[in-house]
Amino acid sequence: KKDLWKREMNCFMSICDYIVEVIPRSLGTNVEITETKLRSDILMSLPALRKLDNMLMEILDSFTDNEFWYVERGSSSMNSSGNCRDSGTFRKVVVQRKDEKWWLPVPCVPAEGLSEEERKNLRHKRDCANQIHKAALAINDSTLNDMDIPDSYLTTLPKSGKASVGDVIYKQLCTAEKFYPDQLLDILKITSEHEALEIADKVEASLVTWRRKTGGLAHSKSSWDMMKDIGGDAGNDKNHILAARARSLLFCLKQRYPELSQTSLDICKIQYNRDVGKAVLESYSRVLEGLAYNVVSWIDDVLYVDRTVRNRDD
Repeated sequence: KKDLWKREMNCFMSICDYIVEVIPRSLGTNVEITETKLRSDILMSLPALRKLDNMLMEILDSFTDNEFWYVERGSSSMNSSGNCRDSGTFRKVVVQRKDEKWWLPVPCVPAEGLSEEERKNLRHKRDCANQIHKAALAINDSTLNDMDIPDSYLTTLPKSGKASVGDVIYKQLCTAEKFYPDQLLDILKITSEHEALEIADKVEASLVTWRRKTGGLAHSKSSWDMMKDIGGDAGNDKNHILAARARSLLFCLKQRYPELSQTSLDICKIQYNRDVGKAVLESYSRVLEGLAYNVVSWIDDVLYVDRTVRNRDD
């Protein structure tokens, strides 16, 4: 599978070798020659993604001679109470997955729990996978931000940002002298990822609306340019202030919910994107992001079962 993955990725990304930009090359004479080089976004992001890919493969390859194992739910290795059985020893396995993926196998550990060395190795692998996840997420966000906002998305927006974001959030955005996005998220009391995604969609829609009103967003302008404009000299313009606060709220929301699905704007950008290079970078980074997040979740499951076993012995 590893060799197949590498062959498929090499084939998938081979087209990027031909996505170039033409630059002038001065020879110190009246004659100017042009040369080609890889487009800047591909030149920067693709090697980084390949490195993250290799690091993930190294982590997965390192899972040999483990002290834990897996059993299928309802298999002969589990009794009717959901206990994991090994060599006559029964241990209750309760894995609290946020996403309730009941179809995944259940991790089991020895009766005395994992050794200290095994726990240390797992924590180290988890930290590495978590850093890979953050790096892939950053590249994915950057690639999406560089994509143009489709006209089909802009035409669906209401005329006012307040109509998009709602009265409660709008009041907090425009009335507070100092805006603290964390406090606003606490006030909203978000109870699920689905609710968080709905709020992200609303905030992002209002953000685009306010930027259009300031004249800082044309139809063909990418959202990355839009975000950079927010950091500029906004003065006291209300729409600039609202856009800046909406952006900080959206950033804080994604930090608090790292597993958040793509927003409606992101999905729309991917659907209407016609740039092959950006499509490759976005999809590759999204796959690595998902795999790294899964590795972190799998290790968390094993460590949770280990803590459960050791706490019962205590």
